[in-house]
Amino acid sequence: MIHIWLISFIILLLLLIFYTIIPTVLIRVGSLGITKKINSNNGIALTFDDGPNPEYTIKLLDLLKEYEIKATFFVVGSKVKSNPGIIKRMHEEGHTIGIHHFHHVSSWVLSPIHLRKQLEMTEKAITECTNEKVIFYRPPWGHFNMFTPLFSRKYKVIMWSGIFGDWKVENSKNTLLDQLRSTSTEGSILLLHDCGETLGADKEAPGYMIEMLKIYLQESKEKGTHFISLKDF
Repeated sequence: MIHIWLISFIILLLLLIFYTIIPTVLIRVGSLGITKKINSNNGIALTFDDGPNPEYTIKLLDLLKEYEIKATFFVVGSKVKSNPGIIKRMHEEGHTIGIHHFHHVSSWVLSPIHLRKQLEMTEKAITECTNEKVIFYRPPWGHFNMFTPLFSRKYKVIMWSGIFGDWKVENSKNTLLDQLRSTSTEGSILLLHDCGETLGADKEAPGYMIEMLKIYLQESKEKGTHFISLKDF
């Protein structure tokens, strides 16, 4: 019995690895069907995941408006349903809005049917607010499964060239600003988070992120740095 159980466990483990980890590694290392950088002549793309959040996303939109910067937001569909006014404001102010699943759940734990539903439900929620076609997709945690290439083929899948751990208060307060300064080269796609309600995140972290981002944007303005929304590259 133990022998049969062990064989069954090994088979299940191998199936899980082939369904989750191997596709993720192949796609990300081989850059298969994904974008990590933009055209180097187009500037820098600021992207934000996990929102909208009724407190921090509004503050972030105020900051971006102050500096006349267009960004890209990868939103959680269930939060879109709860905060449609924020999505409408994003759209009206010229930001790009992409899919980040209906719930903040990894593709590693989604069946093919459930992955498709996550994409379709989020696209529908965004479209109801903007009346525009959704073009971009970024999976939570950058996780793919064997069926992601099939169901995401209608979108442009965006990863990042700079990620900073800003979902933790300590990182946002102590290291984020220096990392932004050192990572901000032409063609970079920078990943930040405007909501701290996901697994492993600190709820207050986006507030500190916005404080550091304000300093970074002021410095960037003085240098003449150009920022773009992903739909513009």
